[in-house]
Amino acid sequence: WPYCRKRCSYCNFNTYVVRALDEAAVRACLVREAQTLLRLSQVHRCVSGVRSERALLRPSVPTCSSPPSACSVSSVFFGGGTPSLASPGTVAAVLEAVAGAAHLAAAAEVTLEANPSSASTSRLAGFRAAGVNRLSIGVQSLDDAELRMLGREHTAAEARQAVEAARGLFPGRTSMDLLFGLPGQSRDAWAQRLEAALGLCDDHISLYQLTLERGTALAAQVRGGALPAPPQDLLADMYETARNVLVAAGFRHYEVSNFARKGALSTHNLSYWRADEYIGVGPGAHGRFVLRGEGGCSREARVQTLEPVTWMREVQSHGHGTRSRAVLKPLEQLEELLTLGLRTDEGITHERWGHFSPQLSLQDVFGEPGEALALQQSGWLVLDSGGLRCTWAGLAVLDSLLPDLLWQLQRA
Repeated sequence: WPYCRKRCSYCNFNTYVVRALDEAAVRACLVREAQTLLRLSQVHRCVSGVRSERALLRPSVPTCSSPPSACSVSSVFFGGGTPSLASPGTVAAVLEAVAGAAHLAAAAEVTLEANPSSASTSRLAGFRAAGVNRLSIGVQSLDDAELRMLGREHTAAEARQAVEAARGLFPGRTSMDLLFGLPGQSRDAWAQRLEAALGLCDDHISLYQLTLERGTALAAQVRGGALPAPPQDLLADMYETARNVLVAAGFRHYEVSNFARKGALSTHNLSYWRADEYIGVGPGAHGRFVLRGEGGCSREARVQTLEPVTWMREVQSHGHGTRSRAVLKPLEQLEELLTLGLRTDEGITHERWGHFSPQLSLQDVFGEPGEALALQQSGWLVLDSGGLRCTWAGLAVLDSLLPDLLWQLQRA
């Protein structure tokens, strides 16, 4: 859902502010594209956990070296833009389309991103009735001055009200997004934001270091000297402070930017980090899946057309608005598995690696003398019977470890 009421000062996502929107037309296109791509992927219907007879009788499809196909959709994520600006009817229509084209598991996680300014109790109740069972709220800050600098629509009080309303409707399944490393933000101010968040949050928090993206209003202000750029050492201190505070409060730091307690991990996002197949629907969406419906055997990377009006025309004409598609080579798939999998505290298991690389094990690639062994000896990395993963210290500096690991993988 690429539409927003206004563009935040730090945002360079594929978002659009429009005066008038034909939601019925957008809804119809989302439904049709979801149906088309699900048919191409052949996510199979299951009965009592067993693949349907139609799925079993497919002798014309070649044997694939990629991981086995899922027989159901395990999660749906409505991202944006601001999906909470869509009507609950649009969300319901998409979910009905998914359930009609594939098997949507009864326990499937259905997440909707929401802004506090479009997250009234009645509206959230409508989304719950439509099938949403998890909410991700873009709080970003609990300080009014910081929210104004970020160009957010809501106030800190409105953010608190939205989170409290969401926790009442989605207990244990409400997540908060927070930004740190804002221009002029001190370590003490960040610690205060964390304490305020802990007093408000449910069982999942996502923390993102602010990135000053080229072309955004905030980046221009910093570049022009109107706002100070935060020093790198301060950013590192803020991140380490957050990790320690949240873990002490009972949260598991299960991914570089994500913290959960009481098992409230994001199923959908874990599918990215574990390199599962996923289908991207809507303007600018990305996907990674095997086109079994076309007799395909290799995973493809697909990107949908960015501009919504153009995307809608393509969906109406062809059933989907895919702008680019490329077969991922085995090395490219392993590179994605490595860079994404190491973002999690579980890392990459031997079993998961074996799905993508049956001939060359983790031990074959990273257990030999080389960069990975040096990183293990320095306390950044672990390779053992569980697989390959970062240590607590290594997780904080993953980006600096990856070039050496990718180079060793490419050589292997």
